[in-house]
Amino acid sequence: MTESNTLAHATELITPAEPLPRDSAGVPFRLAAGLAGFALLAVLALAWLVWQGSERLETTRQELARRLTNSDTAQRETQANAKQNREALDALQAKVGALEARAAEMQSQQLALETMYQELSRVREDRLLAEIEQDVSLAAQQLQLAGNVEAALIVLQGADARLAKSGQPQFLPLRKLINRDIERLRALPGADVPGIAMKLEAILNIVPNLPLAYEQRPAPTSVEKPVAAVPPGPTFDWQAMARAWLADLWHEVRQLVRIERIDPQGIGDPGLLSPRETFFLRENLRLRLLSARLGLLARDGRSFQSDLKQASEWLERYFDARAPAVVEAQASLKNLARQNVMHAPIELNETLAALRNFKLTRDRRASR
Repeated sequence: MTESNTLAHATELITPAEPLPRDSAGVPFRLAAGLAGFALLAVLALAWLVWQGSERLETTRQELARRLTNSDTAQRETQANAKQNREALDALQAKVGALEARAAEMQSQQLALETMYQELSRVREDRLLAEIEQDVSLAAQQLQLAGNVEAALIVLQGADARLAKSGQPQFLPLRKLINRDIERLRALPGADVPGIAMKLEAILNIVPNLPLAYEQRPAPTSVEKPVAAVPPGPTFDWQAMARAWLADLWHEVRQLVRIERIDPQGIGDPGLLSPRETFFLRENLRLRLLSARLGLLARDGRSFQSDLKQASEWLERYFDARAPAVVEAQASLKNLARQNVMHAPIELNETLAALRNFKLTRDRRASR
């Protein structure tokens, strides 16, 4: 309700509907004055209420305007933030796309690296198997050709150490076979074939320098010269001097001719040998020693003993038995003849076959 409408309504209340009678007393006038005052107060109250309402309305309008302004500012800020968020989201999406592309690239690189690693691992395993096969073949050759058990043991132990270092469980059957061969070689009681071969080689090297029996010289004898006693005195004894001179002459004559037996063992006359026969004697002795070494490597004990016996007989018959080199060679041959070289060599064919089968199986799987 507006202010004009309020005043009109108050005027209608003050205006009497009917004129007061003239004969009325002052009561109606006072009533009218009271009503007018009341109406005035009401009008004032209403005016004050209207003013208060307008003030509140203005305050509300200003608060609403301020809030609308704040709302517009917040909306603009929100729109700006939303725009920034959209831009950030677009940037993040672009980064995510780049990261996805990078991840795909890295995944492809990882697959390529895994493939390369598998290839390298397979190549490394193939190389390891080739080395192990070569080691086992070398050990088998040492056993078959040279009978060198120690060298074969060293080679097999090195192969087992490489397989253990690789840490591959598929190599366990191969390691079991190699360990079994190592235990068999350790339990083998045979002779020291490399040591015997080295001793035979030493005798072969001194054969050209061994002195023959007919070339020996008589051993020097220590014969004291007789010394004639010359009696002391001022006179010179010609007889004593003559006896001393004759004794010295006889001693020198005895040294000119000497007869000595060169076969004190009673073997017989070694006979004189021409230079050509001497050469063939030494070569035949060397051939006997070489044949004994071949019998040793072949584990042919009968041939080994026979050749050593023949070589010992030739040394005793045709060479100087008093020479230190001949005595040492004879003692070495007798010691070697007592060695037992008849044990059967160990074969590594089963281990070699297992290695080859393992390689063939891997190649077939790789080709699939």
